Amino acid sequence: MNTILEHIPEKYQITDVYRHTTYLVNGELKTWSGTMADVYSTISSTSEYSPTLLGSVPDMDEASGKEALKAACDAYDRGQGAWPTMKVEDRVACMEKFVSLMVEKREEVVKLLMWEIGKNLPDSEKEFDRTVEYIQDTIEEYKELDRNAAKFHKHQGVYAHVRRGPLGVVLCLGPYNYPLNETFALLIPAIIMGNTTIFKPAKHGVLLIAPLLDAFAKSFPKGVVNIVFGRGRTLAGPIMKEGRVDVLALIGNSKSANALQQQHPKSNRLRLVLGLEAKNPAIILPDADLDLSVNECIAGTLSFNGQRCTALKVLYVHEEIKEAFLPAFCKAVDGLTFGNPWDEGAKLTPLPEPDKSDYIQELIDDALEKGAEIINEKGGERTENYIWPAVLYPVTKDMRVYQEEQFGPVIPILSFTEIEEPLDDMAESNYGQQVSLFGKDVYTLAPLIDTLANLVCRVNLNSYCQRGPDVYPFTGRKDSAQSTLSVHDALRSFSIRTFVAFKDNELNNETVKKLLETKLSNFISTDYIL
Repeated sequence: MNTILEHIPEKYQITDVYRHTTYLVNGELKTWSGTMADVYSTISSTSEYSPTLLGSVPDMDEASGKEALKAACDAYDRGQGAWPTMKVEDRVACMEKFVSLMVEKREEVVKLLMWEIGKNLPDSEKEFDRTVEYIQDTIEEYKELDRNAAKFHKHQGVYAHVRRGPLGVVLCLGPYNYPLNETFALLIPAIIMGNTTIFKPAKHGVLLIAPLLDAFAKSFPKGVVNIVFGRGRTLAGPIMKEGRVDVLALIGNSKSANALQQQHPKSNRLRLVLGLEAKNPAIILPDADLDLSVNECIAGTLSFNGQRCTALKVLYVHEEIKEAFLPAFCKAVDGLTFGNPWDEGAKLTPLPEPDKSDYIQELIDDALEKGAEIINEKGGERTENYIWPAVLYPVTKDMRVYQEEQFGPVIPILSFTEIEEPLDDMAESNYGQQVSLFGKDVYTLAPLIDTLANLVCRVNLNSYCQRGPDVYPFTGRKDSAQSTLSVHDALRSFSIRTFVAFKDNELNNETVKKLLETKLSNFISTDYIL
């Protein structure tokens, strides 16, 4: 799709190239004078197609990564630093300051979300607003966590004052598909629980972090948040090899997670908070509501072009409903509107990875060679920055599109007669995040739900797979995740239960009473945050 500059709304036009030269280490916005990496958008702003140069970011070296690591370690100071020992209400105040500064950058961040990763305007706005809401909800949940800890327990003559404490230094690596929301779903709970952090943005969706650096610098003590730019192999690997990272927080793929984990010299001491790949199926039963199933499967397979770990990546359609479902689904796919992110009604948008269309084409070609057909009219049609979603049927297990997480616009469909077929496939799969189940008969659904709940971590009844609302647990089995992310669970994933215990006797009771009266300890406290 070619777009002439004057057809782009003025507020979304790129008039100046973003040459971003700063990074955040030890509370200071430093200027990088070394090699820069250009950032391109696959969206064209000229009548003849050409990727648009958006700007450039520092291409930092190994020494810079270790500088950020040292700052985080110094700020944590073996648990003695100002941040890990700070009162809860003071950490809350820092986070509230950050979110107030963050909202001032909404327009700029939304614009960069559209240009950098091709996310449409409503979804880009939703990602920003949802992230702000996530931070606010995290603050409230943290207050509640502290309120629940403002008491003493007694058992067998021993008192205990139990709280959750930080784990140490966190290396945070976010994904390109939700470079703000999912990254902050790692970073924000890690920070507020008293950890110190090193954060490296993803390759795509990197410029949009730049407007927020100043907010981080102004809101938190030095060394609490350190943000560096560059290649993961150059920065993350050497940081892990130092053995001083206590938590690896990563949303990406299992190969990267395994490689980084193996580089840590004492991996038994490494806490993992991982959101990884998935191959979420939809199962359409004979009595499924046709219109609802089609609409939900469209949203599940093609929201943000299928570039979601929670996307529906394979559809199992029962033989009895196949003849009705397939043509209705194909018609809906071909009826979607392609356009640039700011175009009204655009559901399909340019792919941010320049080589993604070629990869999707490889999957299509492999499937066609092995007996599948493209059953929608537009399937596989290509432009400079897009490949139209191909609905492939019948798909078999020897096809790459069945085996690999496609993370893009191609939809494999299998038919089945016995429910054991998709259940066996799910049991054998390396992944176990979510499933969508479409049907009405409770006598059929009940045993299915009971089984599926033991294969995945979320069963979506007559609805597509998704992460939200963020108050619900987000995790997976097998290669799909480790630890649980939600407003509630993430605070626990980035902390550990720790407590002060003392026997019930006159000396201890008087000592603790004085500790509470003098308020000299931030840990031993029954102060109640309203």
